[in-house]
Amino acid sequence: MKYMIMMFGSAEGMMETADPEWIKEMIGFMIQIDKDLTDSGEMVFNAGLADASTAKLVKQTDNGVITTDGPFAEAKESLIGYWVVDVASEERAVEICSSIVKYAPVVELRRVQDEPPEV
Repeated sequence: MKYMIMMFGSAEGMMETADPEWIKEMIGFMIQIDKDLTDSGEMVFNAGLADASTAKLVKQTDNGVITTDGPFAEAKESLIGYWVVDVASEERAVEICSSIVKYAPVVELRRVQDEPPEV
């Protein structure tokens, strides 16, 4: 079963407020979990994202398509990285999330649909 594990936070805020030793530990953890998931054959794809201050929102309006700076102004945390994993069970996906949550205030787990829904 494929799952997307999404890590939310503020990369900019973390770099400004977190202890440098914690940041080194977190980066080491990310390198290790990527290696472990790759070695186990569970990694499908992963990526870290640039800070949300670089985001753009593209919206359809009555006047056409507009582009604005993103993310939504009210959002303090945004998607900062993700993994797509192919694991034996939801329990295994939760286990992976449980190790990541030490380094992110919010981790979302969502099953990946391999096929579009039937209409």
